[in-house]
Amino acid sequence: MEEAEELGGKDVEFVLSVDSDKKATEFRLFSVAPPHMRTFHLAWFSLFSCFFSTFAIPPLLPIIRDNLSLTDTDIGNAGIASFAGSIFSRLAMGPICDLIGPRVATATLSLLTAPLIFAFSLASSPNHFILLRFLIGFSLANFVSNQFWMTSMFSTNVVGLANGFAAGWANVGSGATQLVMPLIYSLITSFGVASFTAWRIAFVVPAVFQLVTALMVLVYGQDLPQGNYRSVKMKMCENKSSKEGLFEVLFHGLNNYRGWILGLTYGFCFGVELTVDNIIAQYFYDRFGVNMQIAGTIAACFGFANCFSRPFGGVLSDAMAKRFGMRGRLWSLWFVQSVAALLCMLLGRANSLMSSVVVMCAFSVFVQGASGLTFGVVPFISKRSLGVISGMTGSGGTVGAVVTQLLLFSGSKFSKQTGISLMGLMMLFSTLPISLIYFPQWGGMLCGPNYIHSSSSAEHTYHLLP
Repeated sequence: MEEAEELGGKDVEFVLSVDSDKKATEFRLFSVAPPHMRTFHLAWFSLFSCFFSTFAIPPLLPIIRDNLSLTDTDIGNAGIASFAGSIFSRLAMGPICDLIGPRVATATLSLLTAPLIFAFSLASSPNHFILLRFLIGFSLANFVSNQFWMTSMFSTNVVGLANGFAAGWANVGSGATQLVMPLIYSLITSFGVASFTAWRIAFVVPAVFQLVTALMVLVYGQDLPQGNYRSVKMKMCENKSSKEGLFEVLFHGLNNYRGWILGLTYGFCFGVELTVDNIIAQYFYDRFGVNMQIAGTIAACFGFANCFSRPFGGVLSDAMAKRFGMRGRLWSLWFVQSVAALLCMLLGRANSLMSSVVVMCAFSVFVQGASGLTFGVVPFISKRSLGVISGMTGSGGTVGAVVTQLLLFSGSKFSKQTGISLMGLMMLFSTLPISLIYFPQWGGMLCGPNYIHSSSSAEHTYHLLP
């Protein structure tokens, strides 16, 4: 349905139905209608390229390891470094989106990190390897701008769905690269190029890919339904007698305990997913003796599940909210992440190749679904500090990845299968604080709202939520 809204003295037409904030109240997955659906496709495709680039390294590790004489400790430290690089960048990305908008923030970060992917092909020592993995990891902060962008474009009745698809399809990049990079490497070696040179040439592909998507975001993207961020914010400031400063918005976001709980929860769903992306190809290569292409294909199955699993989490969150309100969103998050934890524990105990692959696929559906469910709750934490809350939650994901990689997969303290099972146990305990999340106007897992309110007062409370 096409609607026209008057903004700034001129009519702006939207193909999708919109609410009073001009956010779309419907989601048409295969539409490219501007600005809402075009923004959706630019957001997921740009983040897809960042995941593709960041995780282009693990599937070629058997070759890179021999070329650079990497030890297991070097590889573990590099995995930690790749996540550590995105902790602070994700935390900073939220306020940056609040300040300059998601379009410029996304494109700038991609343009800054793409040359580092080119530089990776020149690595000549373990220290270079670790440093470049650290710097390339900064690109994953675009996840925060991705989710911020979707929340700016889609209304509350479909925001879980939009967030789920935007992040889910983007995360497929971590699976696609597990499949594609070994194929690119094999293609290059088929022309007689030496293996230690072929892997270096292969990294030209993800670098160019990321550059192209960044330019597409700059040229075709739009921050808000009404236009780009700077012009819209200037008009809003002209119409308001006062406005909140960046530090006040940052303070209210960091002071919100719900954001910290979601950061912890996300650390042990998305953070675990990142860790698995880092180790799973090498795990199957070393434990079951499959070749590099087979190991990459198995690992790709884990990432490709994001095509439907994370969006399913968003759909489930919206569906449960329609029937049970906020309590439905919280209960479904707790249940799905608990099941994912049990499957992770089982994955480490599986002793055959076939059973490991089956359990891994089931685990991928639930752990990625939990990520989608988490960001089905994020938009309701605080309207005025949305960017900060998104950054806190997104940073929690990479903190969880660093913790699990550092404790369980660095050096030889635990075997990989034992580490995977212990990671599942950590996930299980991380779900418990979800029961502490409570909204006065909507309730929590264990109790309902504590007062009856009008829709206007609910909106006021949502905007000012501490």
